[in-house]
Amino acid sequence: MKSKKTLILITLTLSLLILVNCSEDKKSNQENPITPVNKEIASCEGCHTNYETLKQVYTPDPPDDGASHGCGGEAPHYEPYDRVYLGGNGYQEFKNDIHGKIPCVSCHNGVDNTSDKDAAHSNNFLAKPSLSGSEKCAPCHTDIYLQTKNSLHEQGWGQKSMVALRAGMQNIPSGFDQLSDQMKEGYDKNCAKCHATCGDCHINRPIAGGGGLHSGHKFIKTPDMRDHCVNCHSSRGGHAYFGQATGTEPDIHLTKVGFNCLSCHTKNEIHGDGKTYNQRYKMELLPKCQNCHSGINTSNSYHQAHLDTFSCNTCHSQDYNNCGSCHIGSVGARIASYQGFKIGMNPITDTKPFKYAVLRRSLMAPDSWQDFGISVLTNFDVRPTYKYATPHNIQKWTSRTEVENGKPCYDACHIIKNEDGTYKNKELYLFNSDLESWETNASKNVIVDGKLPYNWNVR
Repeated sequence: MKSKKTLILITLTLSLLILVNCSEDKKSNQENPITPVNKEIASCEGCHTNYETLKQVYTPDPPDDGASHGCGGEAPHYEPYDRVYLGGNGYQEFKNDIHGKIPCVSCHNGVDNTSDKDAAHSNNFLAKPSLSGSEKCAPCHTDIYLQTKNSLHEQGWGQKSMVALRAGMQNIPSGFDQLSDQMKEGYDKNCAKCHATCGDCHINRPIAGGGGLHSGHKFIKTPDMRDHCVNCHSSRGGHAYFGQATGTEPDIHLTKVGFNCLSCHTKNEIHGDGKTYNQRYKMELLPKCQNCHSGINTSNSYHQAHLDTFSCNTCHSQDYNNCGSCHIGSVGARIASYQGFKIGMNPITDTKPFKYAVLRRSLMAPDSWQDFGISVLTNFDVRPTYKYATPHNIQKWTSRTEVENGKPCYDACHIIKNEDGTYKNKELYLFNSDLESWETNASKNVIVDGKLPYNWNVR
């Protein structure tokens, strides 16, 4: 009897060692550790927790046509099987969460308890349930869904409005619905990838960041600044904030106080307030510098002179990323990305009170949509090609606020005529001579020609 117990113990020990060794072998095949799950392959969870099975049945990515590349550069590539693998600590946290108690088919539809991939992904299968948020998210998260369904993050109304206006449509933002199916296809393929559903912020990597599960299907209450926010808000947001461009420093809000995106941009702003805005700066919950920096109107001579005239960024931003003349679906930006800085006339005085503001070059050109049915946008000149900008690269002291000893406070910012007839600081301002020929009529109201103080003597 004793020998039989000993034999059983030895057998169990050997079995455990074999299982551990197999598990260790599998770990070497991918970054995420294998999570043992007592599930048959013939089930949703059994398949998606078995890395080797996923590698055998995955569907390869289609050929890259270049349309998915954002203005921030190419995102890291993740293999299709890595994007859908349920593993690691994130998966364990998901299983312990209330969402992990819900059957897969309740959110994704499809068919459980089959090893046939096509059958499993039939029955109106949803890879991203939040694309059907009214059915899949709203029953439990009603208030948030009602906030979010028309938000700028979800719908991208500002961008849609710009496309529709330049194409000659009215009743913005609903005018986007009047565009041809071909233009809508072009928008979805080239522009919409950064406008997110619930899952893109709380479960997945955004499409612009490679797509797929972020952390083994874990539901992330607070999106990660780098993995979520900056994947979409990259070239003009994240790259600027982290000081990645040559010659720039990280934003002072990062280095001095360690702010992340949600330190200023609240969840209510991001989710939306239930209203539709056709321009993002109209959003009533946007953060304002004065929310933290109170009493600044009399705090120094610069503010006393210019606080109501210049936007905060005209003094406190560094050079930032610009590009322009994108050809949707084809060659990309024909005005290549460059670091620059321009002060021009404020194009949104109905929303922002300043006379002058930092402007950034926008993407669109008259023929941007010719691959999608419109050779020339009929109403292109309705908006300038330089847009109001709030670069996230703030510094207290910049090249426009620091002057040499003995020089007047305006020496680094005002345009000053030199004795030889040239002008100091003229490059800071947007003049007609800075525009391409196809931009001149559209941007005539934001250039500073003839609108600067008379005593600057700029003719």
